[in-house]
Amino acid sequence: MDYKKTLNLPKTDFPMKGNLPAREPIMLADWEKQDIYAKIRDKRKGAKKYVLHDGPPYANGNIHIGHALNKTLKDIVVKFKTMQGFDAPYVPGWDCHGMPIEHQLFKEIKKTKHDVDQVKFRKMAREFAMKYVGIQREEFKRLGIFGDWDNPYLTLDPQYEREVIASFNKLLGDGYIYRGLKPINWCARCETALAEAEVEYEDHLSPSIYVEFKVKPRASSLEPRGFLVWTTTPWTLISNVAIAVHPQLDYVEFKTDKDEVFIFASELLPKLEEKFKLKGKVVKKVKGSQLENNITRHPFLGRESKVVLADFVSNEEGTGCVHIAPGHGQEDYDVSLKYNLPVIMPVDDKGRFKKSRDYEIPDSIAGKNIFDANKEVIRILKDKNALMFSEETQHSYPHCWRCKQPLLFRATKQWFVGADKNKLRSKTLNEIKKIKWVPAIGEKRISSMIELRPDWCLSRQRYWGVPIPILYCASCDSEIIDKKVMKNIEELFEKHGSDVWFSSDASRFVPKDLKCPKCKAMEFKKEMDILDVWFESGASHQGVLKLRKDLGFPADLYLEGSDQHRGWFQTSLLIGMGVVGAAPFKNVLTHGFVVDGEGKKMSKSAGNVIAPQEVISKKGVDVLRLWASSSSYFDDVKISEEILQRTVDSYRKFRNTAKFLLGNLYDFDYEKDALNAKDMLEIDRWALSRINTVLKNVTSAYERFMYHEVTSCLYRFCIIDMSSFYLDILKDRLYTFGRRSKARRSAQTAIYRIMDVLVRCLAPLIPFTAEEMYQHFMGRDSGSVHAEEWPKLDERFIDDKLEESWNRLRQLREKALKALEEKRASKVIGSPLDAKIKLYIKDDSEYNFLAQYLNELPALFIVSQVELEKAKEDAIEVVKSDGEKCSRCWNWSASVGEESGHPSLCKRCVDVVAEGSWVCHE
Repeated sequence: MDYKKTLNLPKTDFPMKGNLPAREPIMLADWEKQDIYAKIRDKRKGAKKYVLHDGPPYANGNIHIGHALNKTLKDIVVKFKTMQGFDAPYVPGWDCHGMPIEHQLFKEIKKTKHDVDQVKFRKMAREFAMKYVGIQREEFKRLGIFGDWDNPYLTLDPQYEREVIASFNKLLGDGYIYRGLKPINWCARCETALAEAEVEYEDHLSPSIYVEFKVKPRASSLEPRGFLVWTTTPWTLISNVAIAVHPQLDYVEFKTDKDEVFIFASELLPKLEEKFKLKGKVVKKVKGSQLENNITRHPFLGRESKVVLADFVSNEEGTGCVHIAPGHGQEDYDVSLKYNLPVIMPVDDKGRFKKSRDYEIPDSIAGKNIFDANKEVIRILKDKNALMFSEETQHSYPHCWRCKQPLLFRATKQWFVGADKNKLRSKTLNEIKKIKWVPAIGEKRISSMIELRPDWCLSRQRYWGVPIPILYCASCDSEIIDKKVMKNIEELFEKHGSDVWFSSDASRFVPKDLKCPKCKAMEFKKEMDILDVWFESGASHQGVLKLRKDLGFPADLYLEGSDQHRGWFQTSLLIGMGVVGAAPFKNVLTHGFVVDGEGKKMSKSAGNVIAPQEVISKKGVDVLRLWASSSSYFDDVKISEEILQRTVDSYRKFRNTAKFLLGNLYDFDYEKDALNAKDMLEIDRWALSRINTVLKNVTSAYERFMYHEVTSCLYRFCIIDMSSFYLDILKDRLYTFGRRSKARRSAQTAIYRIMDVLVRCLAPLIPFTAEEMYQHFMGRDSGSVHAEEWPKLDERFIDDKLEESWNRLRQLREKALKALEEKRASKVIGSPLDAKIKLYIKDDSEYNFLAQYLNELPALFIVSQVELEKAKEDAIEVVKSDGEKCSRCWNWSASVGEESGHPSLCKRCVDVVAEGSWVCHE
C-alpha cells in the first residue's frame, strides 16, 4: 500500500509565487467591473461617517514616490475605517491651477507669459491640467486605492471656483483682507509674489560688506564720525533711507590710528578689531537710544539716512548698525511706518533696476539684475572710500519653491490677509489646541509658524488661476467693495467659470447705475492678478466638504506631508477660522519626505530617483504599499533597491503563512467541523490567545495611525509565532492524524480563525493579496474582503497564563533545537525525528511544570520521544530514538511492526489507516 496517499497533505490553488505585476491588473479590472467602491459605500449607508479630506496634488506630471506614499497611507485609513463599520467616503481631488502647472506648460511650449494671449493660454492650461488629472487618476487607481474616481473635485470646476471667491468676499467683507504696499517675497524669474509657504531656504553665497555712513556735517555733535553698517545685500543700499540701532545696546565711538571715528555696538569691538585689524581706542560710550534722530549721508547717493531705533537689531553679528530699506524687508517696512520714512522701490518685476523721477539711481546700475548689481555697488563704494571691508559669506537665503532661484524682497501693492485682523492669529492659535496632531510635535510646529507668520500675500502676477475678484474705479483707482457686485461675480463664476473674468469687459460685472463711491465715475477696470493657489486649495473645505452631501464639515482627518504645516494645513485653518470661525479638521496626520537609502533628497540630477511605476512593474503594488506601511513615516522615509528587496522578503513571509493555512483547510467546514474552545488542545487554545492578542495590538496601532507597528506586529506573528513555532509543530498532527480526529479538527479550528483575522488585518495594507487570500479562503463567489467587517476581538480567548506557560516551553524548545542541531552536525542523527531527547531537571517546580506537558514535548521539539528525569543539574541529552521508524509518519516507535497487516507502521498510523478517514491524493 502506498501510505503517502493516506496522508492529509496540504491542498490549495493559492500560488506560492505572487506574480503581482501580472495578477494585480486582473483583480483591479474585476473591482472596476463590479464597482466595488459603490458596493462598499452602499453597504455602509446610514453608518456614522468618517471623512478623510484629500489634499489635492498638482495636475502637472506623473505621480512620484511621494504621491505613492501619501495616497497609500490615506487608503489604509479609509479601508480600515470602512471595515470598522464607518461610512468612509474618499473623494480624490486635484489642484489644477497655479505656478506648478503654468510653469510646466510654459516649459513645454517654450514661451513666457509675455509671449501668449492670456485667454488662449488659459484654455491650453485647462487641457494640460485635465490631461494629467486623467494620467494621475489611473496611476492612483493602480495603487489599489478605492475612491469616487468618476466624481473627483477639481479646483477648476466652476462651482468650486465660486466657493473660492465667495470665501474671499466673506473674508474681505469681514475685514480680514486688505490691499496695501508692503515688501513681499518676489521671484524675478517667475515674475510673481510668493507666500511664505512657497519659499524654500537654501545656502547662498553673498557678498558681506561693511560700509561707512558719515554723520552729516553740522547736523550733529557726532560729526565728523561715521556709522559702520554691515549688509549681505549690497544692492539694497540703493533703497536705503535709515540706519537702525538698538535702544538698549551700548555703542562706542572708536577712533582709529588714522583719526577715523566709527560708531558700532560695543560688544562687537573684539570681532571687528580682528576682522579689520583695527588699531585705536574707544573715545566714547553711548546707549543706542542716545543716537536716535542723528542724520547721516548716503555713501554714494544724494540722500539723507536717519538714525532710528529698532528692537530687532542684534549684537551677535555685523556691527549693531542695520541699514534700513523699507522696500526690501518686513522689519524695515515696520520701522518706516513708525518713523514715516519713504519706501523706495527701484526694482521692476524682472528684478532689474529702473530709472525714475522719484528716486536717484546710478547710471551704471540702471537695467542691471539686482544680484549682478552687487559688484557695481561695491565698486562705487570703493571709489567713494566708503567700503571698510568686503568678503563673501555663505548663509541661508530664501529661494523660489518652483524655479529654485534666489528671491528678493520687493514692496508692491498687493492683496493681503491680515494675520492679526479681527484677532485671527490669536483665535487660530486657540483652535490649534483643540485639534489632535499626529505626531504631537505637529501642534508645536504649526503654532510657532502661526505665531511668527507675516500677513498672507494673496496676489499672484500669473495667468493660470482664479482671479482676485476686485474691480477698481478707472478714474481714481479706488477699490469697489459692493455686495451686489460681489454676488454678481460669484454667480457668473458658477455659471461660466473663472475664464469669464478674463474674456469679459469690467462692465459685465457691475450694475448699470453703479458709481464709484469716491469720485462718482462710472467706468471700472478689473484686477488682473490671480489668487495665491494656496488660497484656492485652502478653501477646499468650502468647495468640497460643505457642498458634497457624501462628505461633511469638519473633516475627521487631513493627512499630508510635514511641509503642509506651512502650506495646506495652515491656509485651510486660516480660511476656516475667518469664514466659519472653526478649523476644517479634527485630526491632522503628517508624514516625512521620501529619501534615498542614504537619507539624501531624491533628484534627477543625483540619479537616485525611484519611480513608483517602475517598482509596480517589477515587484507589484502590494510590495510598494508594504514598504509604505512598514516605514516609520513620521520622519523621512527611506527607499532603495535593498530596502525594497527586504520588503519583498517580508511580503513572501505573509504569503507563505497564508499558503500553509489555506492548504490545511481544504477539508474543513467551519460550521460543521469547528470545535469549542474547551474541547481544543491547549497549544491550539494558545494560538487563539495569540491571534486575539495580536488583533488587539494591531487594532490599537491602526487606530493610532501607527502602520509600521501594524506590519511589524503581523510580521512577527507570522514568522515567530506561526512559521517558526506553531505551524512547524502542527505539521505532524495535520498530515498524519485521522482526518476527522479531534486533534486535527482542533488545529484546523485554530488556523481557520487565524486566517480569518489575518486576511482582514492585512486588507488595508496589501489589498490585492488580501483579496486573493480571501477568495481562496471563503470561495470565489464570496464577495470582497474589503466589504467585510473588522474582526471582532474576543477577550475570552486571551489567556495570559497560557501564553506565559507556552513562552516557557518555547524557551526550552530553543535550547532543545540547538542541541539537536549539534548532534545533526556531528551526524549522530539525521533528522530530528531520529532523536530522543532526555531532559534532566534540577528544580522541582520546573520538573512538575514539564511533567504535565510530557505528552506534548515530542511534537514541541519535533522528535520521536522525550524522557524527563530529576537530576542534580539541568541538562539536555540527545540520543537515538528507540524502536523503528514508521514509514508513514517517520516517527520512531517501539510499536512499529506490532501489526502484521502493516508491519512498517506505528500503532497510531495503523489506527488511522484502518479508520480510512483519509483523502486519497492522486
